[in-house]
Amino acid sequence: MTTAAVVHLARMALEASFWISAPILVAAMLISLVISIVQAMTSLQEPTVSTVPRLAAVGVVTFLLLPWMLQHMMNFTLELFSNFHPFTR
Repeated sequence: MTTAAVVHLARMALEASFWISAPILVAAMLISLVISIVQAMTSLQEPTVSTVPRLAAVGVVTFLLLPWMLQHMMNFTLELFSNFHPFTR
């Protein structure tokens, strides 16, 4: 296996993991931003107020996008296994 093949395989894996995790991270970031603004306006600095909605948002986004994420992972796996010959040299 050449270094170019290793780099290509690593890049494909990183791209797949980025696209799968990006919606969850964006949702958590947006909820955190909104809650931080509300906490700054109300001077309420309770850690539970920021944690529970963020966890709920991550759970909802994961639940809603799970079919898309599984489809993306299956496409990546099928692409990897169907074109495995360059990685075996």
